[in-house]
Order: sequence, then structure tokens, then C-alpha cells
Amino acid sequence: MDETCFEFKPVGVVHCASKYRFELPRQGVFSGCDGEIELFSSYGGDAIADLAGFERIWVIFCFHLNRDRSWKPKVQPPFPVGGPRRSLFATRSPYRVNPLGLSCVELAGIKGNRLLLKHIDMLDGTPVLDIKPYIPEADAFPDSAVGWRNEVPEAEYLNWDVELSPRFLHQAAFIMKESGLDLENFVRVQLANEPLDTSRKRLKMLDDEHYALGCRTWQIVFTADRAMQRVKVLEAVSNYRADELFPGAFDRYGDKDIHRKFLREVF
Repeated sequence: MDETCFEFKPVGVVHCASKYRFELPRQGVFSGCDGEIELFSSYGGDAIADLAGFERIWVIFCFHLNRDRSWKPKVQPPFPVGGPRRSLFATRSPYRVNPLGLSCVELAGIKGNRLLLKHIDMLDGTPVLDIKPYIPEADAFPDSAVGWRNEVPEAEYLNWDVELSPRFLHQAAFIMKESGLDLENFVRVQLANEPLDTSRKRLKMLDDEHYALGCRTWQIVFTADRAMQRVKVLEAVSNYRADELFPGAFDRYGDKDIHRKFLREVF
């Protein structure tokens, strides 16, 4: 068979607070991110009339930010950190021959042509190619063998305890209100597993005890106890320099007024 090309048209688009790759969990089940799929007018109505009552749906989507990224036959899975590279088709790497993703998400409700979702691992603006109902007797095989993943020590999957200080919670609530960025969920997702993995996180060491995790134009300062597998998130700080926040300074991300207000009223 020749390498026939196919064309696909999106049936809708994802709307959510996550806009950058580093904001996403490795799988939606580990996420507290909510969002919705806005179906285009041709694909609402009768096409989803019987979807109500399904607790979960499969979403087939396009990794739209990865279209120009080349694929490799061997990739580095997140677990174990520093472990061997694995065959592309034996992993869920987002960098694939065809930039297609598959996610099983919770369907929280339907409002017109909008599907309300919980625990998603898609970005704002993600094109949706198809939707299918999740059917437990056909889609769930909990006792199935999982190949090389059986070689990963169980400890690799254990979540670290993530403690959020009152100061950080206050700051995160302000940032959420002003910008829609959910830093609280971000740190719970990013720091629950291998929080010091610099190969997959925007992480830097501040001193012998403190680390900073980057999220958009913010940094989250935390400490980590390897022996106890415990992280304590201390505070959020602006990643802009003082001169970058002068009135009239170039505002690439359109959020400098929020940072100025944060420094005046919260920090």
C-alpha cells in the first residue's frame, strides 16, 4: 500500500486556561484542568443529541503546536528519569509521525454546542478531530500487560506530597482572578512527580534549599525534601526585572499591568 495522504477537518476547538506545553500534565487523569470543546455549528445539534449521560468521552485531537516538530523512532519517556529511550509507538510521546492525540476526559455537561470537560490535557486552541463515547466494557482492560512499564519501579509513580503555603495560595488566587492562570493546579501537577527533573521542567536552583519553577511570566519558589518526597511551595514571584515593568515598556505577553498590580497589592 502506498503512503496515501488524507485530509481531516476539525469538528471543534478546545477552550481552557492552559496555553503553553509546559502547563500540561502527562495525562489528563493527573490534571485538575477544566475546559470545554466548542463544536462548530455543523457538528452540534443532532450529532451530539445522545451524548448526554456518558460520564467520559474519547477526544481525538491535533497537537497543533507540534506540527513542525520532527518525530524520532526512539523517545525519552518521563519515567524513569534518566532511563532508556523507548520505541515511539510504545509510548505516548506528543511528537509523532502524525500530530494526533487521544485523551479520555470527563464530560461534565453539555450546553448547546459546548461540551464541558474535566481533567483535560489539551491546550487552548487545540483542534478537535473527533469525539467518541467511552464504553467501559469495550475500553477498560485493567489487567492488561504493559510491556516495558513493568520494569519501572513502583516508586517512580508515587506522588510527592505538595504543601502550599498560605502566602502562595493568596498570591495564586490573585493571579487566577486577574489573568485566569491557575498556578495552584499548575504546581500540583508539575511538582507531584519528579519535581527536580530539569529535563522536563523550567526549573532552576536558587540556593542549596530553594528552587524556582517557571510558568509563563511567573516563578514559583519551593523547597524539596527528597528523603520524605515532600515539596513545600513558598511563594510566586514576578519573572520580570524592575526595568521591564517601567511604564511604557514593551509588553510581549500583555500581562505587565497584572505584574505591576501584583507587586503593589499582593507581593
